[in-house]
Order: sequence, then structure tokens, then C-alpha cells
Amino acid sequence: MSHLLQRKEKKCLNCNTTVIGKYCHNCGQENVEPKETFWQLVSHFFSDFTHFDGKFFSTLIDLLFKPGYLPKEYMDGRRASYLNPIRMYLFTSFIFFLIFFSLFHLDEKQSYVVMDYHGKTAEQIEKMSPKDFDDFTKLVNNGKSMTREDFNLYKDSLKNTGGIQLIDDKYKSKAEYDSLLKAGAVKDNWFVKKLRSKQLGMNEKYNHDQNKIFQAVITTLMHSFPQMLFISLPFVALFLKLLYIRRKKFYYVSHAIFIIHFYIFVFIVMLVNIGVSKLKNFTNLDWIGYINGLLALAIFYYLYKAMRNFYQQRRGKTILKYFIFLFSFLLLIVFLLGIFFFVSIFKV
Repeated sequence: MSHLLQRKEKKCLNCNTTVIGKYCHNCGQENVEPKETFWQLVSHFFSDFTHFDGKFFSTLIDLLFKPGYLPKEYMDGRRASYLNPIRMYLFTSFIFFLIFFSLFHLDEKQSYVVMDYHGKTAEQIEKMSPKDFDDFTKLVNNGKSMTREDFNLYKDSLKNTGGIQLIDDKYKSKAEYDSLLKAGAVKDNWFVKKLRSKQLGMNEKYNHDQNKIFQAVITTLMHSFPQMLFISLPFVALFLKLLYIRRKKFYYVSHAIFIIHFYIFVFIVMLVNIGVSKLKNFTNLDWIGYINGLLALAIFYYLYKAMRNFYQQRRGKTILKYFIFLFSFLLLIVFLLGIFFFVSIFKV
């Protein structure tokens, strides 16, 4: 409630509509004096904050413990008591990805690309006995033995002549390729030009180091997850629309609101998952890891219960549609991951 004085004039300062009562019936603005003291400003801030805080936590409790309840309330028009689902989605996704990106980074020293040396990995080679190592180096070096130091140099030479290969590599450098394009000696189409140019540029930028290229692409992909999930929303809602196409009372927006609430639940569970993982690392108690397994199962169970409660169908139909939905969702995520992975390559 505002602590400002009510205006005697009955014309709304926002839209010039004649005001009947305390609030404008046209735009909703309260008809109060525009001048306020610093204390009134602070009081107004805390009033709005606690109002949001109260709505958030009451909405959160219903979201966590009543699967499918909030989207049903929204569809039935009972919305004033709850936080707007779009607003809550933006808030929870922002908090989740803020924490996720601040805590998780790829280790630059760790090798994510496994180099293969005549059927052996680097880890297997390091564990070889002196005799086995001698026999192995003779195999890869035309019958001549190599010391460990010489073999490490050999490994580095293999790594630095690798890089990423999206398309056949006919050119030594991007500069050579660009000059041939300019001279008209290369007749590649637009797509091949972009692909080959990006491949040559990345290999030069990271000195043909596959591990560094992989890290750069995956890091870019990880930062695309918020956009990927947001883009998936209308497609997932479409899947639900098709699954329940005979239920005429459920409009497309009804399915969208349902999946938005489910995504919010997943964000919250994943935040708990992060906290549990950090607690496990801090305490070194292995049994804590089982909690994350239970949280993963909770997501799948929650989805089933939400579908059952929201769409009000029999258990058999719900289970069938549940698995069809999961399969469709998996295909969509794989498809989007492929697209965003490809886009990430061009962003690096």
C-alpha cells in the first residue's frame, strides 16, 4: 500500500482518464501526489520487495509440492496470488546459469580429446614396462628405439599437426586459401567457403591443438544453453499440443505455461544438485552422491505427476503419452545441441 497522499484532482497523471476511487480504471496507476520524501521512496522499495518475496515463496511451495497445480490455476484464471510464470522463469534461469557459469569451468590442463597412437592411448603408453615401451617405439619409429623424451616430442608433433577437420584440408593456411579465392582459382560455394575458412582459422589460432579447439567450442556451447532452452519452449509446447490434440479445452498457451513451470522446477532441482555436489566435495562423504541420483529421478517422477494432475487423464494414457513426450523431447534436445554446436564453432 502506498504511503503517499491521495490527489484531490481526479485526472490520472499517467493517461488523463477521470479517476473513480484510488486507482485509475484505465491504466491502474494510483492517484497519489508525485512528490515523495526519501523515506517514502525507501518504504516503497521494501514494500514492493516483500510483496515479490511473499509471492515468490508461496508460488515456489506450490510449484515444488503440487505438480501441475500452478499451470492449472493459471489456465482457470486464478493468477493474482502467484508470481507470473514468465517472470519466475527468467528469474530462476538467471540465478541457475549465474551460479553454474561461476562454479564450473573446463580445466585447461585436462585433455578432453583422446589421441590415439597406433591403437594405444597416452595413459596406456605411460604405464608400459621398459621392455614393452621399447617394443612399442620400434613399431612406431621404423624399428628404431626411442627414449621417453623423444616419444613425448613425437606426441607433440602429432598433436600440433591435428587440429579440427570439418572438411577436407587442401590448403596450408587461411591466407593461402583467401588469396586463391581472390584470384578466382577456387570455385567453392558460399557454405564451403565459410566452413573451410573457419577450419583453417581455428587451426591457426590454436596451433592445431585439438584439445584447445574442443575446449573453446564446448565453452561457447555451454554459454548457449540458456538460449537453447528458451528456443526449445515453443517446440515442446507443440509436442504437448499434438499429444493432447483431442483435449479442446487446452490451448497452445496452456501447454506452454505447463512446460514453463516444469522448466522452473528443473532449474530449482539443478540448483540443489549443485549444492549437493559441492557439499560432497567439501565433506568427502560418498553417500551424499546418492542424493543427486534421487534428484534426477525426482525430475522424471515430477513430470509424470504434473501431466497426470494437469491433463486429468487415466494412468495408462498418461504413462503412454509420458514416454512419447520424453522420446520427442530427447530428439529435440539432440537436434538443438547439434545446431548450437555447429553455431558455436563459428563463434569461436
